[in-house]
Amino acid sequence: MTSSTSVAIAKPARVESLDIYRGFVMLLMMAEVLHLGEVAKAYPESPLLSFLAWHQHHIAWRGCTLHDLIQPSFTFLVGAALPFSLAARRARGQSTGTMTAHALWRAFLLVALGIFLRSTAKPMTNFTFEDTLTQIGLGYPFLFLLGLRPPKVAWWALAAILLGVWGAWAFYPVAEPWAKNANLGSDFDRWFLNLFPRPEPFVENRGGYLTLSFIPTLATAILGLIAGRWLEEGAPVRRYLLAGAAALGAGLVLDSSGLCPSVKRIWTPAWVLVSGGWCLWFLAAFHWGVDVQGWKRWAWPLAVIGTNSIAAYLIAHLWEGFIERALVTHLGAGTFQSLGAGFEPLLKGAAILLVLWLFLAWMHQRKIFLRV
Repeated sequence: MTSSTSVAIAKPARVESLDIYRGFVMLLMMAEVLHLGEVAKAYPESPLLSFLAWHQHHIAWRGCTLHDLIQPSFTFLVGAALPFSLAARRARGQSTGTMTAHALWRAFLLVALGIFLRSTAKPMTNFTFEDTLTQIGLGYPFLFLLGLRPPKVAWWALAAILLGVWGAWAFYPVAEPWAKNANLGSDFDRWFLNLFPRPEPFVENRGGYLTLSFIPTLATAILGLIAGRWLEEGAPVRRYLLAGAAALGAGLVLDSSGLCPSVKRIWTPAWVLVSGGWCLWFLAAFHWGVDVQGWKRWAWPLAVIGTNSIAAYLIAHLWEGFIERALVTHLGAGTFQSLGAGFEPLLKGAAILLVLWLFLAWMHQRKIFLRV
C-alpha cells in the first residue's frame, strides 16, 4: 500500500526593489514633460538647469546621459523579473507549454503596442520596430527560453550575441561599420521595412535606430536575467557592484580603443556593457536600500508607477496633450507663468506629471494593473 502526500508550492515573494527601480525609470521617461532643455535655454547662466537639461536628452551618437539609460534599464528589468515570473507561474501549476504560449502572446502584444503608439497621428499604420516595446517583444521569446535553461546557458548566449553582433557589424563591407544609417542594420532596414505598406519608401531612420538592434537589446535583457537569478538566490550586493564595474569598464575600454564605439542608437556591444554596468549599479542601490535596509515608505511613489509600468508607458504617450489642454483650459495659461515665462514649460510639465501620477495612484489603490 502506498500513500501520497500533497506538497503546496509556496508563491515566491515579490522583490520590491525591481518595482521601485522600474518606477524610477518610468518616472524619468514621464518627466520628459518638464522640458528642462527649454527652461535651461531661458536661463543659460544656471549650471544646475544646464546639468539637468543635459541628462534629459539623448546623446546624438556616441556617449551616454541619464536619459539614455531609460530604455536599457526597462529592458534589463524585463530580464530581472523573469525568474520570479516563472517561479510564480510554476507555483500556480502552469505547464511549460502554457507558459510558452503566454510568452509568445506577450511578445506579440509588445510588438503590436509599439507599432500602435508609433502610428498615432500617422496617415497609416507605421510599421517600425525600433521602439522600446517592439525591441523587447522581438527578443522576448528567446529570453523566455533562456529562462528555462540552466544559468550557464544565459552566459553563453550573452557572449555569443556580443561577439556575433560585433563581428557582423565590424566586418560588413562599408567604409565605417558603426556610422549612422550606413551600416549592416540600416541596409537591412532599407530592405525589410519596405516589405510593409508605407506612404513612401523607407530610406533611413532620422535617429539612426535599427530593427536588428533587438538582438543586442536581448543581450541587455539577458544581463537582467542573470541579475534576477542572483536576486532569487540572495546574492550579496557586492556581486552586482563588481559585475557592474567589470561590464562598465569593459565597455569603456572597447569604446576608447575604437574597437567598438558605445552607441545606444544602434545598441553596439560596447553599449550593452556600458549601459549594463550602470543597470547593475542601479539595481544594487535599489536592492540594498529597499530589500536589505527596508527603506520602503519613501519609495512608495515610485512603486505606484513601477507596479503599473505598461499603463504608465501608455498614458504618458497618449494622454499628455489632452491633460495639457485641460489644465490650460481650467487653470488658465497665466497660472504657469507665475515664476516667469522661462519656467512655464517646467510648471506646466510638473502639473501634467502630477495628474499622470495621481491616476496611477488611483489604479494602484483599487488594484487595477495592466499586464501583458
